[in-house]
This record gives sequence, C-alpha cells and structure tokens, in this order.
Amino acid sequence: MIYAYVKLTVTNPDALAQYRDVAAAALAKHGGTAEIAAKECTILDGTPEMPDVAALLSFPDRASAVAWAEDPELAEVHELRRAIGGSDILLLG
Repeated sequence: MIYAYVKLTVTNPDALAQYRDVAAAALAKHGGTAEIAAKECTILDGTPEMPDVAALLSFPDRASAVAWAEDPELAEVHELRRAIGGSDILLLG
C-alpha cells in the first residue's frame, strides 16, 4: 500500500462539486481510494500553508498511483481537479 497527500485550494466550488462526482471512479480504475477528505485540518507542528481541502489517497502500489496520474483516459478528470483552483499531490514513498 502507498499513499498520496492531496492539497486543494478552492477558487471554483462548482468544479469541486463536479470533480467529486467522478473522482472515486477515476481512482478505482487504478485500485485507488480516498481514505479521508477534510475541510478542517489542525496544524500539529510547523507553519504549513493550510489547504481548503486535504485528502489522503491510497493505492495498491507506486505503479498504480503513477498510472492513475498519467492515464490519458483520465486527463479530463485531472483537468477538472486542477480547475478547482490549486491542486498539489505528493506521493508518499
């Protein structure tokens, strides 16, 4: 199992609503799932830039996560996520 941290800055709530409708199926195509997504976060240490939405995704392995990110059939889904405002994803491992 491998995880990815997602940090979203929301400037387009309509795009966020549309993305929520298609995100789960796009993740599932490569064995991924959203373990948790939250609008409220608590800083435990340091001074990170706070997201409007944070999520933790899981994938069976690194190859599956990379395949999800690079899948040309999911290009429209990824563009929709980017249209939300800011979209940063870090693969942890």
